[in-house]
Amino acid sequence: MVLLSIAVVFIGLGWHSAVTTTRSPEADLAAAAKSSSATASSTPVPAGAGANQPVTTAEASPTTTTTSGTKPLVCVFNAGSVKGLATEVNSTLKAKGWRVAPPGNLTSSSITENTVFYTPTQKAAATELAADLGEASLDARPASFTRCPTGIAVVVVTR
Repeated sequence: MVLLSIAVVFIGLGWHSAVTTTRSPEADLAAAAKSSSATASSTPVPAGAGANQPVTTAEASPTTTTTSGTKPLVCVFNAGSVKGLATEVNSTLKAKGWRVAPPGNLTSSSITENTVFYTPTQKAAATELAADLGEASLDARPASFTRCPTGIAVVVVTR
């Protein structure tokens, strides 16, 4: 009888802990960035942009869309359960004229919908990118999100 009472108490504590979480999305993003593999200091140039020459951080700095058609670098991360989703979205964006970095994965329980993260100087390009994606929300990049530091980050969860 005592063991049954203890089990009921622990079940109640577990349930209470599950429904009253104090975790923030920014903390989840910071943890995801730390747990993921570190990105190299250079990113390969997307096909058609050069012959396997790396792009340094300075060369990959984002720009707003100009009349010459220069678009910022876009990094696509799969945070959902659909295998290969980041690769699919990368191909779609590349076909629409976006400069894309190699796709990656992101583990985060706080991102539940396709999201475009941008810095204040990238807002116009991010709006255009979200329109090209179809269904995606626009959010200012949290300071704790350190992946793709100079580009626009796209986190995909669903098709």
